[in-house]
Formats: sequence, C-alpha cells, structure tokens
Amino acid sequence: MGRGRWRAVGSALWRSVAVWLVSTLTMLALAGILPDFQLQSDDGDSATRIAVTAALGAGAFGLLSSLVWPLLVRALLLVPALVLGLLAFFLNGSLLLLALGLIPDGRGEANAETAVVVAAVMSAVASATGGALAVRDDDAYRRRLYRLADRRRRRSEGSVGPVPPGTVFIQLDGVGHDVLRTAVGKGLMPTVAGWLGREGAPSHRLTPWRTDWSSQTGASQLGILHGSNHDVPAFRWYEKDTGEVMVSNRPASAAELQRRAVERTGDGGLLTLDGASRGNLFSGGAEQLALVLSMAARRGKENRSRAGYFAYFSDPANAVRTALSFVAEVGREIGESTRARIRKRRPRVSRGGLYPLIRAFATVVERDVVVAAVIGDMLAGRSAVYADLVAYDEVAHHSGPWGSDVEKVLQRLDRSLALIAKVAEHAPRVYRIVVLSDHGQSPGETFRARYGLTLGDLVRAGCGLPVPRKAQRTHSGAEARSTVRAALHRPVEEGAGEHRPARRAEPIVLASGNLGLVSFPDVRHRMTREEIDLRHPALLPTLANHPGIGFLLVRSAERGPVVLGARGSEVYLDEEDAESGDLGPLADFGPGAAEAVRRTDGFPHVADIMVNSWYDPLDGEVLAFEEQIGSHGGLGGAQAHPFLLSPLVLSAPLDEGQELVGAERVHEVLRRWLGEYRGAEVPLVGGVAAAAEGVAGAVDDSRHDGPAGTAFAAADPAVQDKTL
Repeated sequence: MGRGRWRAVGSALWRSVAVWLVSTLTMLALAGILPDFQLQSDDGDSATRIAVTAALGAGAFGLLSSLVWPLLVRALLLVPALVLGLLAFFLNGSLLLLALGLIPDGRGEANAETAVVVAAVMSAVASATGGALAVRDDDAYRRRLYRLADRRRRRSEGSVGPVPPGTVFIQLDGVGHDVLRTAVGKGLMPTVAGWLGREGAPSHRLTPWRTDWSSQTGASQLGILHGSNHDVPAFRWYEKDTGEVMVSNRPASAAELQRRAVERTGDGGLLTLDGASRGNLFSGGAEQLALVLSMAARRGKENRSRAGYFAYFSDPANAVRTALSFVAEVGREIGESTRARIRKRRPRVSRGGLYPLIRAFATVVERDVVVAAVIGDMLAGRSAVYADLVAYDEVAHHSGPWGSDVEKVLQRLDRSLALIAKVAEHAPRVYRIVVLSDHGQSPGETFRARYGLTLGDLVRAGCGLPVPRKAQRTHSGAEARSTVRAALHRPVEEGAGEHRPARRAEPIVLASGNLGLVSFPDVRHRMTREEIDLRHPALLPTLANHPGIGFLLVRSAERGPVVLGARGSEVYLDEEDAESGDLGPLADFGPGAAEAVRRTDGFPHVADIMVNSWYDPLDGEVLAFEEQIGSHGGLGGAQAHPFLLSPLVLSAPLDEGQELVGAERVHEVLRRWLGEYRGAEVPLVGGVAAAAEGVAGAVDDSRHDGPAGTAFAAADPAVQDKTL
C-alpha cells in the first residue's frame, strides 16, 4: 500500500474519530439539558463513567445508523414518499433507543419523544462535523478531484475520440419567462444572472416560447420528452370511448399517455441514449428512472417510483436534514397563510388541511431527492439528464405568481442550480446545463370567488338542471335560469316539481386551471353545435354571455370549428374570416390563439364544449375554475409563455425573427442539441411495438389496486388531482 493510500486511510480514520468525539460531547450535553435523557445508573456514576457511557452510546448509534438505516429505508420503499420523510425522525429515534439498550448495565435511558429529539440533533451535528472536516482537509479534496479526473481519462481512453459533452435539462415547473427576468432583475437568482452576463460575459441565452392551448405540465412535458402531445386537450378530460376521466398526474393516465406518444412517434423519447429521468411525469425513454410517474405502477423493484428515495434517505444525515427542513417549511406555510388571513389579502384561497404537508414535500423533499439524483447522474457521467423541480408551481398556485412567498422559493431554486453547476465542474465529462420551464402562471381570483358559483353550477343552470340554492341566489345563477326560461319559452319550475333528467344525461364538467371541459357522456360521439342547441337551447348562450367566460369552442356540423363569444360574437376557424385576421372572441388572447384552438379541435378526445375563462389583457389576470390564485391550463397571460435558457455553445434554438411555438417544437430543439456532439438520435430498434413495450406493462399494472398505483406525491387523492 503506497504512502498516499495510507494517508487517505489515516485521514478517514481521523475524521471518524473526530465525529465520534463530537457526537459523544453532544450526547453528554443533551443528557445535561433534557430531564428525560440520562446516561447513568439510578444510584449515580462518576464523571468518567458517564463519559464512557456517552462514548459507547454515540459509537453504537453511529454504527447502527451506518449499517441498519439503509436496510430500514429500503424496506419502507412501499411507504408513500410524503410519509417516509416524516418517518425519518421516528426511525432515527428508534435507532437511538436500540443503541442505548446496547450499553452495559442499562445506564442509557430515554423516553420515545426525547429519543427522537436526541437522535435528530446528533445526526445533524455529526453531518455538519464530517462535512466541515472534509472541506478543511485540502489533501482529501485534492485526491477526490484526482479520482474524478482519472475517471474522465479512463472513460476517454475506452472510447473512440474525445468524450462528447453531456447535457442536463432542469425544468423549473411553472416559472414563466417574465417571472424569470424579473427575478434576475431583483437579484433573487444570482446564478441565472451570471449565466446571462449581468456581471461579465454571458454564457447562456434566454429564449421565450409559447405553449399549446393546454398550458400545463402533462401536455408540455409529454411533448418535450416524447415529441408528441397529440390528443391531450387539458390536464384532465373525459374520454367517451372508454368512459374514463384521464388525469395527467395519475400513474395509469401518465403511463397511457406515454404509450400513445411512443406509438405515434415510433421513438422512445429524448433520453433513450444513456439518459436519466428524475421527478418527471414521463420517462423520455430513459433507462435510469427515479420518481417518474408513468413508471410508478410497474411491479419490478428496479422500476418502482420510490426507489429514487433510497439513495438519498439511506444516509441518516440526509434524512434528518431534509426532515428538519420539511418541518420548517410546514411552519413557514402556516405562518404565511395566517398572515394572509390577518391582512385580508385578496385574492386568497384555502391553504389548510394537508396543503402545508404537500407544499413541504414539493419544496423540500422532492427538491432534495431530485437534485441529489441529478448530481449522482453527473458524477456517473450519463449523457443526458432531465429533471423537474416543482416547488415554484406548487407554491404559486396558492400564494400567487408573485410575492415574498414565491420569491423565497425562486431563491432556493437558484441555489440548487448553483450546486448542480458546481458539481458539473468536477464531473467525468463536460456538461451543458439547459434550464427551461413547461408553462407560466397567470394571476387572478377564482371563478367561484368572483361569481359565487362554479363552472359546473353554471353549466347545470344552462341545462335546466337543479343547482345548489346558494348558486341559485347569485346574479349569475339568476341570469342563467332566465336564459333557460326564455330559450324554452316556458317557466322553469322550482322545488319538488323541477324537471330532473336521467342521471346519464347530465354533463360532466372538468376544470384544468382556467380551461373548462363539458362532455355529455350518453352521446358516444362529439356533439355538434346543432345537437347541443337542440338538446339544451340555453346552454351555449348562457356560457358565451357570462362575463367570466372568454370564449367557447364547439364544432358545427356544417361549418366546422367555431369560437363563440359574448353578444353573438363568433368566428369559424376554417373559413375566410379567421384567415383574414378577424378573430372575434380570440382577439384579446394574442397571436397564435386561433391556431392553438384549431389544433385542439382536431383531437379525438376534445370535449363537446371547451370553455376558456375571461382574460384581462391589461393586467394579465384570468379566472381559474379551480381553487387557485395562480393558474395555468388555458389561454390568457403569462401562463402560455415559459422560457428556454441554453448555453451559447449550443446552436440557437431558432433563426432570428422566428418564434418557438409548442412543446413538440421544443422537443425538436432539444434533440438537435443532443445530436450536435454525439451524432444523430437513433429510433428504437424493433419499431413501435418495442418502443411501447415497457410503458404498456406500466399501464397494465396500474389497473390493479395496490401501493404502487399511488406512487409519487399522491398520498391523498386531492394531490393526484392537483393541476401541475
């Protein structure tokens, strides 16, 4: 063994002894502070004996944490991720109790609650001590860089020519182009500011792009990763041929959407060549998966969605650090929501129930695990990595796209980018870091808060169906009932005599941000405008003339897709008035609105009536049909304008003067970048059947009830149905 090897062993041994000593002192201090924690017998012991007991306890706890903790985490992979983070405290406390039980003569004793506190403090102190010693050990740091450089050299020697650069794609979910620019201008994101050349030469370029009509993660990420988001009309929609409601962030739906995209394109996705997918709805064809929803229902152990947590939580220090941050984030959310209520901020939505836990999961647990996985991918030298950080999107839904609450989230996201960039300097290959978003968010109060009824209530009123009495008393409800009476040329009876059609005839009304979908399930085909008018003559006028509705999309049997607005305004998308620039109700929604709506009209599963909310072009506000004050999913405002931040060493996303429109076009740009250094992408061998084989298994497995079917962040049905 050479001198360098002995030096490394000696350094590691010294750090272990130092951590042990600090842990011993920490245990002694806690024994003196906490009344329910003792390290001596009932008759009392000498100071030396107490110190020996503390040393034995600290050593036993350290060994158990190193040996037993990884096994506990792996055994708990079937526990929902949200619960696993909370269990970290109690599992660590159990290990401490076990360690105290190993001390001879029963001198170590603590109750369960105290054990949790002691274990958390000791893990945090041990982690901090070990990290500080490693940082201060220049020789150890230099040796690590030597190993990384040697790994890069060996990888280069094993290949023909130089090792091509890798690419890391980081998706900042929901961060719009304007939000990013403003955050950079306010100094909230210094890492991004440095890339854009705020204090020197720029290394990246910032490019805005425009989403499809369905401005939400399901449609955008499917298009970005798999090259097709055909037939994804919204975040959730009803499919008449199967009688099922598709929801983009449910495992079964995500698996089916990915299967359809692979079948349509004949290609596995953006990440098929040595790729990794982290924290995404879809796999992108990657072999390395962690927290990927479309694969969450697969039965194989290596494909289980929660397997991505093992590498992170197998380190007890990571678990405790994340758990402490989790608790702090819960407290932060409770404090923010309390201040919002006291100050009577408007708009405001409910932030109680499980939401503080859901927020903490998105902003702490998911972020920590995904960033750790990306770092591992880079140090392993993988060619392409795509990861989604959902923190901003989650908080902005309930706090709004701007304010002190989301500014803190943006600052933490920037720190994550800085960490990834720092690791890239020491990875075994050069990495190009691309940051992008899948959509933005538009502010505004909810439809229900402004008008006192939901979109479903308004649709039912327009159909002459009973609505809640509270909705009947609103101005909108009264107007809708008056429209029904006028259309039917007869009064609508109240109370017990009210007409109640068969249940199967009642419409299904779904919301995706400020986009609503109305379907009639007893009619197997898409109903035409003429059929709707014949069946419910007041429905379309009720919706189109409501002040909270921007426009409707229906299909005429005679003239094709037609957009309806207030006071009889309408435009037929396949006729000359649309081609000549007369956009009618779409005029306020900006360039490309007509084409986006026309494309959606051609989807097989588009709803009978597509409803886009009102939009104020002056302040960018929309009205969400869900309980969100920052929303996305339809047309109107910043929600349709995400960004693409790319290194200058890559070719420009598009020629000057052109506009990047649609997630499928973004996929083409990203694929071009991947091929610039490593050659053209190769379609899947074996055709479409081989491409879809893995996803089909996930679809089949997800039909079964069981723990795997509720993977990802969906510990509660309300989480699964949240618009991403």
